[in-house]
Amino acid sequence: MCLSLYNNNPFPPSQLFSEKISGAEGTKLDDEFQGMERKIDVTNKTVAELLSKSTEYLQPNPAYRAKLGMLNTVSKIRGQVKATGYPQTEGLLGDCMLRYGRELGEESTFGVALMDVGESMKQMAEVKDSLDINVKQNFIDPLQLLQDKDLKEIGHHLKKLEGRRLDYDYKKKRLGRIPDEEVKQAVEKFEESKELAERSMFNFLENDVRLTANFPRLIILLLRLLLCCRINVASSRPRREFTPKPVITTTLEMGDNQQHNGISYSSSIKSSGSSMHMDQPCCQALYDFEPENEGELGFKEGDIITLTNQIDENWYEGMLMGKSGFFPINYVDVMVPLPQ
Repeated sequence: MCLSLYNNNPFPPSQLFSEKISGAEGTKLDDEFQGMERKIDVTNKTVAELLSKSTEYLQPNPAYRAKLGMLNTVSKIRGQVKATGYPQTEGLLGDCMLRYGRELGEESTFGVALMDVGESMKQMAEVKDSLDINVKQNFIDPLQLLQDKDLKEIGHHLKKLEGRRLDYDYKKKRLGRIPDEEVKQAVEKFEESKELAERSMFNFLENDVRLTANFPRLIILLLRLLLCCRINVASSRPRREFTPKPVITTTLEMGDNQQHNGISYSSSIKSSGSSMHMDQPCCQALYDFEPENEGELGFKEGDIITLTNQIDENWYEGMLMGKSGFFPINYVDVMVPLPQ
């Protein structure tokens, strides 16, 4: 690599070989300069790794990444403005669910569930597409610009400095055998290159707030993705209906042995609670019943339900806690039958 710098100068290559083969020591720069050079080297590696890993995070499938890169290159050659997007795994899963959900039809509970979840997955894929675009614009592109411009310019100055350092060391060893003017020029060029490289590194490291500023943007974008995912999950849950609980239920749960002024009163409350239903057609739930369709009445085992009508040989219509609806006959035990 270094040889290409000295095609017009026969001296530095021999100096380079001397240092590499015989272990000759070249001119050492000050500790502060070496410290900055070390930080720039680490920053270079960090930016390169961040660019690579960020792309892998957004587009984890290497085969798709390669295919996408090829398609976008072809699009640019053809003059097509719109680029091909990365196929999100959530979107692929959502398409699968929607396709088979539609085939099963709306009369299938499983089919409806597939379509509902499939829609949610498609929404998550759209959110991730948006994340891809925003992370690229606000995180990856600024880092890429930093690598292609600032760090590349610093690398150029350091490479030029190394070439002039070799030239200076070569001529310094041959002091007396070559004109003093050449040695003087080598010193001046070496110092000039050192100053340029040192200033560019100093300015970059002092202004590293540009690097830090990229991270809040990334964190905000990731939090926004997490929030959108949570909203999608919450919106896909079935909505619960508010069911008021009467105070009498709490009272009925009191023990039989509770007394006030020596007189037991809980049993009388229970009997009065039962009598509220016994003067009209009613039944007691044998099992829990969860409504699956609109118009059905849900209840828990032991609930007393007021009967209002018998729909057919399998279904009753009744009321419980202010709500009315239908429920299966075989889920209840009739206590007071409906009038014939």
